Amino acid sequence: MTDSSNIRNIAIIAHVDHGKTTLVDAMFRQSGLFREDQEVEDRLMDSMDLERERGITISAKNCSVNWMGTRINILDTPGHADFSGEVERALSMVDGAILLVDASEGPLPQTRFVLKKTLEAGLKVIVAINKIDRADARPDEVLDEIYDLFIDLDATDKQLDFPVLYAIGRDGIAQNTLEEKGTDLTPLFTKVVNDLPAPMIYPEKPLQILISDLGYSDYLGRLAIGRVYNRPLSTKTPLVYINEEGKAIRIKVTKVQVYDGLSISETDIVQAGDIAVISGIEEIQIGDTVCEMDHAVALPRVTVDEPTVAMRFSINTSPMAGKEGKIVQSSKIVERLQKEAMKNVSMKVDLTDDRESFMVKGRGEFQMAILIETMRREGFELCVGRPEVIFKEENGVRTEPIETVYVDCDDSFMGVITEKLSLRKGKLINLTNNGRGRVNMEFSIPSRSLIGYRDEFLTDTKGTGIMNSIFQGYEPYRGSFPTRYTGSIVCDRSGQSVPYALFNLEPRGRMIIPPTVPVYEGMIIGEHNKEGDINVNACKEKKLSNMRASGKDENTVCSPVKPLTLEQAINFIREDEMVEITPISIRLRKAILSQQKRYQMRPKKEA
Repeated sequence: MTDSSNIRNIAIIAHVDHGKTTLVDAMFRQSGLFREDQEVEDRLMDSMDLERERGITISAKNCSVNWMGTRINILDTPGHADFSGEVERALSMVDGAILLVDASEGPLPQTRFVLKKTLEAGLKVIVAINKIDRADARPDEVLDEIYDLFIDLDATDKQLDFPVLYAIGRDGIAQNTLEEKGTDLTPLFTKVVNDLPAPMIYPEKPLQILISDLGYSDYLGRLAIGRVYNRPLSTKTPLVYINEEGKAIRIKVTKVQVYDGLSISETDIVQAGDIAVISGIEEIQIGDTVCEMDHAVALPRVTVDEPTVAMRFSINTSPMAGKEGKIVQSSKIVERLQKEAMKNVSMKVDLTDDRESFMVKGRGEFQMAILIETMRREGFELCVGRPEVIFKEENGVRTEPIETVYVDCDDSFMGVITEKLSLRKGKLINLTNNGRGRVNMEFSIPSRSLIGYRDEFLTDTKGTGIMNSIFQGYEPYRGSFPTRYTGSIVCDRSGQSVPYALFNLEPRGRMIIPPTVPVYEGMIIGEHNKEGDINVNACKEKKLSNMRASGKDENTVCSPVKPLTLEQAINFIREDEMVEITPISIRLRKAILSQQKRYQMRPKKEA
């Protein structure tokens, strides 16, 4: 057994907004990747438009830096629980991790999740307490909380003996103690090189590469990304890959590349322990093993937790289908969904008996919303239903996914949150009042209870509450509860919405469409004050007669309408409703558009 002492493979793991991507930016700058006068954007690793707009990391990305002759491959992982499949995939390529924790907020639910996966993989961890310059920073207390978390997750004595750093990622500063004044990230680089292990290599074993990620190049086709085990990889070596069925398929590699900063560069040989980017294998999947033709032995496949949420995707069947989007065919939609499932190990696509709709399974509604928004920007036009949780049968008992929800809010909102979550079958497990006006609550609650609740939570806490959740497991079904106490205002004919009609409908409920927009039969134009749905004419104009009366001819001024975001639209709909998504518009509609057919089906549904 030898080691590759000039290579380190590390992942940076943390909760949302604890500063992972900002710290990676500083590592790039200080490792000499850019010229001194070169203009560089912030959050370089957030390359997707959606990541930049929302300020979160959605997909794990690879890069590398060189420090004092050591090549450090860095994997920036997402911090949101819905993208936890990306974290599990990234951890399969590394030997160590930097756990970043906010000096004020401390370890949060996603910190627990990623640390649990890291400890299970047996990886060495460096703890960095970030944002120590915050006015409300409490680094000593946070360090105690991190120790408690390690103990809670059954860390070994060796794992408990972790190195600690204090950092200000935005300024590119790391220091070994709170008292010293850091000037750069040298302490962090030094700890990575000295404390995290180099990849172990067994030269007597055959070459193996576990494919942990897929990419695509317009020039080279599909790119397979994985770590090289045991022996160097050469383009001249005869190779095969072993698929999920265990079948060895011969391949011809056209090009081999390695990470060089943010880009990739071509090479003839990839050193054992390094991360390789292989092109020329069109059918390969995540979890497959590339190996030598003479020694075809597969590595254990990348395993991730099962999906907990399912959502129906279908073609757009409204009267406005094909007017705003370029891609509307069901074959193109399913092809795009299957392409996503290939790259995202936590997502699955099931074909249904109906050729025009498909079930997509994932970790949460936020993950689904990101996929839909991405497809929308690519020119797709489709309809989606309400997210549903995936139930299981265990020993004849119906079970459902349960999550642990952590709420941080002002103590004045404690009553309303406890009441709302209790109605949704939530159980209060823990309550901590730190005496500073804010409380921390911990609930055990079914996953289906959180669908549509996050917007309500922000309203109830006046935007000051923080809610995080983490998947706990499956428990027996806790019973049903009402998801929405209001009905829908549904348009009964096609045409254009008229200010006069909408003005007179406002006493019936809240409008979600402005005047002078196209409407059609079955389209939802507002939220009814009462429980049932009502069908209305949104195209009704004022009758023009020659009879006039003083004071009766006032202007109709409609209340301003705030357009629904994609997440709000998905959370709003009920089981018999859908969201119509085009590159330009987001509309709500009934699954059955015809008012007469809905009326005919009502007795069957009630029966």
